[in-house]
Amino acid sequence: MGCNFPDAITCSMNFYLLNQLSLDCVSIPANVFHGLLSGCHALESLAMLEVHAAGCLRVSSTTLRSIGFRKGSRRKAELVLEDTPHLERLLLPYCDRNNSVTIRVIWAPKLQIFGPFSTGACELRVFQVAATDIIQHSYMEIIVFDVGCFLQGMSLVSSTNSICTVKVLALGCSEHQLGAVLDVLMWFPCLEKLYVTFHAHYRTFKQNEQQCDPLHPVCLQTHLKRVVFKLFKGSEQQIEFVMFFILYAKLLKKIEFHVCGDYYNNEFVARQRALLKVGNRASRYAQFTFRNISGCTDDHVTKHIHDLSLPDPFRL
Repeated sequence: MGCNFPDAITCSMNFYLLNQLSLDCVSIPANVFHGLLSGCHALESLAMLEVHAAGCLRVSSTTLRSIGFRKGSRRKAELVLEDTPHLERLLLPYCDRNNSVTIRVIWAPKLQIFGPFSTGACELRVFQVAATDIIQHSYMEIIVFDVGCFLQGMSLVSSTNSICTVKVLALGCSEHQLGAVLDVLMWFPCLEKLYVTFHAHYRTFKQNEQQCDPLHPVCLQTHLKRVVFKLFKGSEQQIEFVMFFILYAKLLKKIEFHVCGDYYNNEFVARQRALLKVGNRASRYAQFTFRNISGCTDDHVTKHIHDLSLPDPFRL
């Protein structure tokens, strides 16, 4: 923590028993980073928080199950997950506050938990790249720009471009960005649980929403069972946002609202229940719960980079 690695390390590094590694506020060359990971033969979780690196950080590990990443400084950073066959979670705490970050996932066939990232600062692209004649690698690129550069240029070429393994997704957005959120969900057809955090500081980047297709994304029709809305204040735009999921998520079982402390009271909850009570909702069994939760940070997400005992690191 808070150190600088040398530009080169001549001797090989071997840590046969190390299963958790945290790089916090460190500067490390790309080649040294690669050598360090190559010497960790039992590593299960890797946290890279405020890491300053010259060059691309490439991760290849047959044992890693969890990765957390937050870049340091305002310089461009690049993280490539080249070969992570057992990776289950990719956690990006405070991702929306970073600038010029590129994350590429080339091979992560067991990735189930992803986020949180911001649709107000990210561009998401999914490709299929042939690694051999037999194996098809799922290739995902997330580019995080300065806040104000919106998610754009997304078009689903075919179902083979989607990431079917991801079950839990967390993202942040403006209450005006339903279309952008649905574009993101297109890539996760088997998504079962979605976390949406409404960020007030994205309101100035209002988008002109296109007409949303209730048949897309596919997860609304086949898998999505639970949605959690954080920093919920009950504004007209937030109600319209939530209503789309009520009307079109056919397997929805529960919607949970995390209400800011200043807004939460019995009268507020009763009013929201009345507004959300519609007869033509897609799922007859969907239940609404309201929780009084002040503020919203990613501190708990950071804790669960190494703690793999909790199946859902986004749940408070």
